[in-house]
Amino acid sequence: MAKADFKIVVFLGAPGAGKGTQAAVVSQAMHMAHLSSGDLFRQAVERGDALGQKVKDYMERGALVPDEITIQMVLERLSKFDAQNGVILDGFPRNLMQAESLDKALSGGLYEKVDVAVYISVEQAELVRRLSSRWLCRQCQTPYNYDGNKEAVPACAKCNGELYQRPDDAPETVQKRLGVYFRDTMPLIEYYKQRGTLAEIDGDGNVESIAERIVKAIGDSK
Repeated sequence: MAKADFKIVVFLGAPGAGKGTQAAVVSQAMHMAHLSSGDLFRQAVERGDALGQKVKDYMERGALVPDEITIQMVLERLSKFDAQNGVILDGFPRNLMQAESLDKALSGGLYEKVDVAVYISVEQAELVRRLSSRWLCRQCQTPYNYDGNKEAVPACAKCNGELYQRPDDAPETVQKRLGVYFRDTMPLIEYYKQRGTLAEIDGDGNVESIAERIVKAIGDSK
């Protein structure tokens, strides 16, 4: 396979910006693999092993999982992909150390580097609103947005399961998560901008219109 046929794409954006949703939509539209560090973390928590317990502790405190753990998990999973058109990295890298580690891992290989970094930009006030209103079904994990109080939250429309809020989506944790993000992750915007690989995407609008912007940006990347 020629290098031109395969792209390494990084998705950047604060919690609540819609990285996961857009990564899933765009990966299907462009026939790319989707690697979510968040899914890797949740799978580790579900396993309940020592690594999973460490990941769970960080997630419940609204803190980032340490770089060495994240890098190990992501690179191991990345090595197992066999996707014709490339891979979308969702939630990784989160800081400069991770970005540099990823570049080092790719350097000298068949694909050499990140081809495009997609930054989904959303105003902070909107991020707080989105995160504080996000609920999940405890049985099937279907996501819902609900701005009302907890007592009035309905059951899941798909399976009638109980809806709950993840600890890191509770209102008291949201501001801390955003603070960590803007401190540690925003420097990545400049990192990829300097390399000529940044594509900033307006994160306002419906899922389809945002996805169209992203698909175009990836398609236009060299």
